[in-house]
Amino acid sequence: MAAESGHFRLRCELRGHEEDVRGICICGDSGIATGSRDKTVRFWSVDESEKRSYVLRKTMVGHSSFVGPLAWIPPSEHLPEGGLLSGGMDTLVIAWDLSTAQANQTLKGHQLQVTGVTLDDHGDILSSSIDCTVKRWRNGHVVESWQAHQAPIQAILKLPSGEIATGSTDQTLKIWRGSTCVHTFLGHTDTVRGLAVMPNLGILSASHDGCVRLWALSGETLLEMVGHSSIVYSVAAHSSGVVASGSEDRFAKLWRDAACFQSIEHPGCVWDVKFLPNGDLVTACSDGVIRMWTTDHERMAGPAEVEAFEAQLSSYKCNTKMVGGVKVSDLPGLEALQQPGSKNGQTKIVREGDSGVAYSWNMAEYKWDKIGEVVDGPDGSQGRKTLDGVPYDHVFDVDIGDGEPIRRLPYNRGDNPYYVAEQWLLKEGLPLTYREQVVEFILKNTGQSNVPLDNSFVDPYTGASAYVPGQTSPLMPSLTQKYSFKHIPKRGMLFFDMAQYDGILRKIAEFNSTLASDEGQRILSLNDGELLRVNAVVAVLKDSSHYHASTFADIDLNIVVKLLSSWPTQMLFPVLDFVKMMVLHPHGANLFIQIVQSGNDILMETIRRVSVVPALSSNQLTSIRLVVNCFKHSCFRTWLQSHRDEIIDLFSECCSSSNKNVQLSYSTLLLNYAVLLIESKDEEGQLQVLSAVMEMGEAQEKDVDIRFRALVAIGSLMHDGLVKQQAVQLDVESIAASAKASKEIKIAEVGADIEHLIRTI
Repeated sequence: MAAESGHFRLRCELRGHEEDVRGICICGDSGIATGSRDKTVRFWSVDESEKRSYVLRKTMVGHSSFVGPLAWIPPSEHLPEGGLLSGGMDTLVIAWDLSTAQANQTLKGHQLQVTGVTLDDHGDILSSSIDCTVKRWRNGHVVESWQAHQAPIQAILKLPSGEIATGSTDQTLKIWRGSTCVHTFLGHTDTVRGLAVMPNLGILSASHDGCVRLWALSGETLLEMVGHSSIVYSVAAHSSGVVASGSEDRFAKLWRDAACFQSIEHPGCVWDVKFLPNGDLVTACSDGVIRMWTTDHERMAGPAEVEAFEAQLSSYKCNTKMVGGVKVSDLPGLEALQQPGSKNGQTKIVREGDSGVAYSWNMAEYKWDKIGEVVDGPDGSQGRKTLDGVPYDHVFDVDIGDGEPIRRLPYNRGDNPYYVAEQWLLKEGLPLTYREQVVEFILKNTGQSNVPLDNSFVDPYTGASAYVPGQTSPLMPSLTQKYSFKHIPKRGMLFFDMAQYDGILRKIAEFNSTLASDEGQRILSLNDGELLRVNAVVAVLKDSSHYHASTFADIDLNIVVKLLSSWPTQMLFPVLDFVKMMVLHPHGANLFIQIVQSGNDILMETIRRVSVVPALSSNQLTSIRLVVNCFKHSCFRTWLQSHRDEIIDLFSECCSSSNKNVQLSYSTLLLNYAVLLIESKDEEGQLQVLSAVMEMGEAQEKDVDIRFRALVAIGSLMHDGLVKQQAVQLDVESIAASAKASKEIKIAEVGADIEHLIRTI
């Protein structure tokens, strides 16, 4: 039965691991593999005697620490039953032969924990790590390695296009062609922890911010799924459109069209979720059990198994549920009510099942009156924040100044601030002489005063007293709670990397035929050999996973130059669309810039030609997107800078175009220019971009994405500081206020970001 046929019910439990199950891998139709904190990888397949159950077939031992990510290697001549890839805390990637359950490759190269493994279309192994790198392995050796993020990478995913996606602690998701970043997706407010393909739509991401997002491949957020109360570790999708997510909050949630239609509670953290091809759900739990869930009545577990699971759940909840800071399991039972109260109104909380129930002593009737169930947050953590998997009453983002990174300071009400400060300073490697300032920071930001404190301290290394409050000590740099910007400053560029190649080739062939049939213009047409070369270039462009190795012939560029320089203006749009994709290719970009440097600036000449009023909308769209894609490679930066004034001026009428795609392309151009000019500290250029983008940012009738990109450009320019005062003079305050009042969440968020910048002036 399809996944959407109804709610999911327990199918079976897979028991064998001795500790948390951290990762799941669907091994084609043959079974599933799991990785665990117990250092093993295990393979399970259908029990032939009981089709709804799975049994353990193989156990693979080789890691020296816990195993997390897994990937399937399809069967081949060398691996008749297929194989597995596993990544571990021990920094190793191991390739396993499933037929023997033995390692046939152990890949050493990462410096820290391996967080993701995958296999590309050509058989290369790709791995990601906490060390911030992605590595490409071939025949047991690293053939390519690059720093993909400035912070630990938490996930890696191969896309159907052959490109690679990575998610990081830096809150971003990046798309890679080879080792070239072609997109950076911004939107999450905390670590991007898990990734999955959403068939025919885009990419799903799970985050520590508690949300799941669905992204278009262009980088726009299509849907946001909000419902978890803690870190979301994993996400998966089925071809039916159902999405699953697993979280620290002990729930696997099922979503359809961003609405949660079912929450499946577990007796522990849900580390991973995956869908079987038939739509059944597999979950990995911190209790060491893998569970399968189904909507097919024929595969559902019997009453005894369901009852056993519910008993596990009840026991877990009872053992962990808190009432008034006390575990329910530690409360006295009903027998405690046999003891009379000492005064009228005295209250007593006793355990009834897995709940705490309050009773009040009635002195007149000499009995305990039931008040009702005592309600507390799950695990005593209602409204609490989580850091490193531990819930706290407060988790502060702390800026200590001097260019230091933001630190996270956790604190629970009732803790001794001096002890918390000492432990935090030791953990962060900061001088203990800063303790008094940290204590003052905690008291100020938790609303505490007149708190009796134990301020004694003994150095954990020497046993000596290192600090006494009131002593003269060096002052810590400014210690403030950091405002957390949602969308600014913008990092990285946006590009238009999608193309209808068949349509481009068809239109070029059509126009070429028209020219060839006109005796006066026949000389402008391409011959059969040149048309074949155009098709060959398209073949190279389609194979984006090999951009790092593929090249073009000199004749290919000569043909493109011929088309740009000689074809009639009304026929140029498919050629511009073609060139738009060529400049994304590293070799294509280099070839074009070489021509420009030789004195033939064919790109700028073409832009001028197609911008003559009245410009065709199709030419505007393709030419502006061509320029946007020029931001992809650094070799174009000087060209973009030198022509900045003219380019923005030529495209300025796009702001009022009736074509929304043209407007979106123009706002993207301005956003990319903002990022470039911020990097180069070009105040004059920043001011030109600011002036151009303000009009788009203040127009409430603009499409959401058009306005959003314009606002991000404004905020990023202000964040850099060079044109902040000029923005205020241009009445950015009213733009920010209007945006903040928007019903569109991301518009309101970036409006709040800009408003915060205004307050800091």
